[in-house]
Amino acid sequence: MTSPEVTGPRRRTAEGPVTTIGRVTRAGRGGARAALLTAAVLGVSVAVVIAVRTPWHLLPEPPGGFTPVDPTAGLSPEQVERAKSFAAALRPASLTSLALGLGVSAALGLTPLGARIVSAVARPFGGGRVAQILLGVLTLTVLGQLVTLPLGIYAEVVRHRYGLSTRTWWLWLRDVAVSTAISAAVTALVLLVTLWLIRRVPRTWWAWAALAAAGFVVVASFLYPLVIEPAFNRFEPMPAGQLRTDLLALADRSGVPVQDVLVSDASRRTTALNAYVSGFGSTRRIVVYDTVLKRLPDDEIESIVAHELGHVVNGDVLTGTLIGALGTAAGTALLGWLLIATPLVRRAGAESAADPRVVPLLLFLIAAGGLLATPVQNLVSRQVEARADLHALDLTRDPEAFTAMQRRLATTNLSDPDPPAVLQWLFGSHPTAAQRVAFAQDWIEDRRG
Repeated sequence: MTSPEVTGPRRRTAEGPVTTIGRVTRAGRGGARAALLTAAVLGVSVAVVIAVRTPWHLLPEPPGGFTPVDPTAGLSPEQVERAKSFAAALRPASLTSLALGLGVSAALGLTPLGARIVSAVARPFGGGRVAQILLGVLTLTVLGQLVTLPLGIYAEVVRHRYGLSTRTWWLWLRDVAVSTAISAAVTALVLLVTLWLIRRVPRTWWAWAALAAAGFVVVASFLYPLVIEPAFNRFEPMPAGQLRTDLLALADRSGVPVQDVLVSDASRRTTALNAYVSGFGSTRRIVVYDTVLKRLPDDEIESIVAHELGHVVNGDVLTGTLIGALGTAAGTALLGWLLIATPLVRRAGAESAADPRVVPLLLFLIAAGGLLATPVQNLVSRQVEARADLHALDLTRDPEAFTAMQRRLATTNLSDPDPPAVLQWLFGSHPTAAQRVAFAQDWIEDRRG
């Protein structure tokens, strides 16, 4: 199909006449400007939602100031040293894996190499558009996984060495395979729809794709607990007893309808402690790791669950879904501008934005965009998590249990209580253990006042 956005000499292919990349036409420039303007408007909308919905101030500052943060979070020197030793062993591999994965994606997306791979893997199956997209996405996803696999193996060895991972290597391989398959399937579906839109509505495809992307984020948010969670864990109802009754009472006092309290078989994979509330409406349930039941007293379990209920009370999932939908739509519109107004398509070895050989470029741009958005996402996440901590303290009115739980989480999960500030700013999705312990003391002083 010939795109009206570009001009240049025509040539014949097996699929008919196509237009090679040349100068952008007046219509193309208009489309590029519209895409960029739309991306800017949506970006401003995201900023407004973040500014309005993010809880920037949770407690009034007392006359003497907030509680100074103890970098040890009250842990023993041995516990702090063990957590920092684990981070020192794991952090370089994680950062290297991130850089290596993005570098490989850039090498495939910004050069004709990725385009040649897409064409080659589809050739035995007729070389059609659908084959190129499906097999191209699968091949590139698997290739990216293989490149970082040695670092993933090393990271799993470190987790085993420190007693955090309990997975057998067969289970680890199964988890890697399942996550890769899910990622490839979802990505292939998204790109199939995107490239179909580019062919059908070449002038305004980015607008329709932005709308579809936003809708996909909303649907995925609802389907995740029903489709993705069961792919990795099994869930059983928590046996009747005082703890189950107390957890349901916490939900009732929070005004959160909960259908069930489930126990996840997390101990097959890890010794880490966690709990969460997932689902919407008739699918909402409290989920507690079986490791939590084995290691924590009931009052600390209630504190964890009260924190998770705070996310529901404050609509954090819905707000996150809204931010994700608007942000994804903004990114898609910006993607339209990049493909129309810049030479990226030609550099990637594709004929046009509708050419399936543009898949490696799209994968790179998606990965780069996600990485650039990470610090903003984590900034919001840290504030939201702090508000959930406040809900837990207000609901249970047990700061001692909250503080003990935070220290136990840091010790068991081997969380650095005071990581380097730049890494916390970039990748920290939660306040540090030291900050959360200090926050509990601030709460005590505020309520006492």
